[in-house]
This record gives sequence, C-alpha cells and structure tokens, in this order.
Amino acid sequence: MELILIQSQEHETLPLAELKAVLATEKIATEIECVNTGLVLLKSLDIEKFEEIYKILVKRLAYTHEIHEIILNTSLNNLEDDFNNIKWNDYISGTYAVRVKRFNNPEIDTLAIERRLGHLIKSQNSNFKVNLENPNSFIRVIVSKKRIFIAIEGFKLNKKHFYNIKPHKRPFFYPGSMSPKLARCMVNLAHVKSGQLLLDPFCGTGGILIEGGLIGAKLIGSDINWKMKNGTAINLDYCDLQDYEVYHKDVRELKLLKKADAVVTDPPYGISTSTGGEESSAIFQQFLESISENMVEDAYLCIAHPHYLDIDSILNILKFELLERHRIKMHKSLTRIISVIKKSDI
Repeated sequence: MELILIQSQEHETLPLAELKAVLATEKIATEIECVNTGLVLLKSLDIEKFEEIYKILVKRLAYTHEIHEIILNTSLNNLEDDFNNIKWNDYISGTYAVRVKRFNNPEIDTLAIERRLGHLIKSQNSNFKVNLENPNSFIRVIVSKKRIFIAIEGFKLNKKHFYNIKPHKRPFFYPGSMSPKLARCMVNLAHVKSGQLLLDPFCGTGGILIEGGLIGAKLIGSDINWKMKNGTAINLDYCDLQDYEVYHKDVRELKLLKKADAVVTDPPYGISTSTGGEESSAIFQQFLESISENMVEDAYLCIAHPHYLDIDSILNILKFELLERHRIKMHKSLTRIISVIKKSDI
C-alpha cells in the first residue's frame, strides 16, 4: 500500500528530513520516492500496519500539509476512464468532495476536472452528496506533468494546531519564542518516541516541550530565569500536559536522576541575563559538556543556533557527532541553524 504526502515548501530541506526522522524513529519500513518538490510517495507499506502508520504520520509531522492513501496512478489521457472504473462505494461514506492539485504547473482546467470527476462519482450512486466545506470523504487528485495520483484522505492532519498554539496565544508569552511548527519538527529530528524522556534545558516559554508532550513524550524543562520556568509550567498546564517536571536551574548545574532519551533546545543568543551574562560560545561549550552527562548513550540532540557561532570546533573535542544541518534565513544579518547531533562514545 502507498501514501502520498503533500509537504510544505516553506523550507528546502526540513520537510523531507523530518519525514525521514519519523520513519526511522517509528521503525516504519518503506521506500521513499520524491515525485516533485513537495510531493513524496511512501511505497510498499505493511498492509497489516497501514492504518497505524497513517495515524502516526498524521499525529507527528509538522512540515506536511496532507497525507492520502493512493487508490491508483494514471495519466491525463486515461484519467476519466480509470476514475470511473473505481468502485466509489468502497471509499465514500455520505458526502464527498473532489479537489485537484497541480505540481510543476501542467496546463489543465482544475475546476472543470473537479466538476467532471465529481459527476462521475455521482453517476455511480445518486445518494452521494457533494459537500465542498466539510465532506465525509475527501478525494485528492494530484496532477504532475507525467503522472496523476488519485487518492483519498483517511485521517486529517490538525493543521489548525500550529496556528491555535502560536506563542502569543498561550497564557504566558515572551517575545522571540520559536514557532510551534519548527518546535515540532525539531522534536521529530531528535528521534524521540512516545513514553521517552525529552529534555529542554533552555525551556523559555515551553514551546518545544509542548510539542514533545503532544506526541507522548515525558518532559523535563529547565531555565535559569525563574519567570520562564514558571511560565513554562503555566503553558504546559494550559495544553493539558501532565507528565512533566520544570526546574529553575542553570544548565551547568543540571543533574537528572534519570538521563534524557533526547534533548531539543533553542539556547539564547549573545550576552543576556538569561545566560547569566556570558558569551554564547562559552555557554554553548559548557552546555554541551553538562548535557552529555544527562543523556543516555546514542541519544539525539537537536539544537538551534546562530550561523556565526562555530559549534563544530566544540563538537570535535566532545563526544558528539554532527548528523545533519539545516539553515533558516531569519533576516539579512541572521541565519538560524538547526543542527542534529548524536551522543557518541567514539
């Protein structure tokens, strides 16, 4: 069985990297085919675990807009005949909608195709009713230059979550907080599973911990600023997350009773009260030295840092291996780097 994913194109590398990380974390065996930029096929999925896999991807992924089950592949010349040969009674319950999405801008009349295909479904069963706003069954027709995919949505991603939980909409807000979408992506890049322990030692307003908690991780947060520590607890309670601990602690003094399975964090940049007045390079080295003692072997660390901070030289003297790196242009003078690092005993 196959799934087709329509991914966000707001970043060049993060969507596919996030998907690969989730597949690896959840041990989902599949063959990945990148059809176009923003369009990915997952092939040869286990039939017996198909629904479970579908639900996992819908629950976890941030930089994916839609996930659909492939019904069949066809071509523009054969579209109507192949579409009409599908037994739609097997897929549609109650109301339905057909929507066409183009990739690489093939020259087609999407509205005309939607109407024609919708009519073909109606001709098979007059009891089916069109509902374009909130259909029981959503059929997605994806048209690229050489291939057409007919697919149906089995489970819907909660895209509203990343809007509803934006930093300024939480009870405790502080300027400069990370977006929920990037926070969720970083959690996924850290390969953390439901039930494992996730640590953010610079927890700020708790955005990263919120996203980790929503995929089922146990949470530990710490911050040198007591207002942030308290604010994190307020925001975690607001999101109805209960399996957490938060501490007012300098990361250099952090000693966990149970080591973390993954660390995801966005340390403060430059000199500020939140770093105790120290330079970024110094706080990063001290952070990495301390955090290593609080991580299990082979744990992942996903960290955001500014482009001008050379952490590679620090990694070289510590037991960390850089696995991948992604660049996010913030403005003319700042690029945010997302580095995925693994604790190593080499």
